[in-house]
Amino acid sequence: MYTLLDTLGTLIRAYEEEHYPLPDCRGADVLRFLMDEHGLTQSDLPEVGSQGVVSEILRGKRDLNIRQVRLLAERFHVSPAVFV
Repeated sequence: MYTLLDTLGTLIRAYEEEHYPLPDCRGADVLRFLMDEHGLTQSDLPEVGSQGVVSEILRGKRDLNIRQVRLLAERFHVSPAVFV
């Protein structure tokens, strides 16, 4: 029974990767999407830092650090992996 489930899981994953591939995106892209979805501005994210820090992250001049990733994941109820 386990081998059947394992095979089925493998086939489903292969199908999804072929027909519904996940786009490559950076942590800043995910952050921008979540900000848009929740109607937030750069100033609404004190856990990331000042508005200037958020702006630099969104423009790609700065990367999210581990602390910021953890806090954003908690705030938006997502896995920290989405920002990495």
